[in-house]
Amino acid sequence: MEKLRYSDSELEEFRALINNKLEKAKKELKTLQESLIDQIHGAGDAPGGQKLMEEAADVSEREQNSQLAARQQKFITNLENALIRIENKTYGICKVTGKLIAKERLRAVPHTTMSIEAKNNQ
Repeated sequence: MEKLRYSDSELEEFRALINNKLEKAKKELKTLQESLIDQIHGAGDAPGGQKLMEEAADVSEREQNSQLAARQQKFITNLENALIRIENKTYGICKVTGKLIAKERLRAVPHTTMSIEAKNNQ
């Protein structure tokens, strides 16, 4: 008979993995946000043309850091949603096929909601 869901002990293993990734992701986001704040407050005092060059570089770097921060925030939200699925005991069940997602895939991408089979058919 095919397993319909992961056992409580398996879910706890995934919870620990996700909490570890979540902690690292939040630290990384905090670093990005602090860097953005520093960039905003540290706008240059360089003379003339050099100032314009520095400002252009600063704007580009700020945009890049802002995009990284947004991506990191999305990753954190996805991990938090995975924790909710663990609580609901629906974690690891493909939202397309209804079958269990392979443990190897969940270890690599713990916030996924789709099996490789479903992902490849998108």
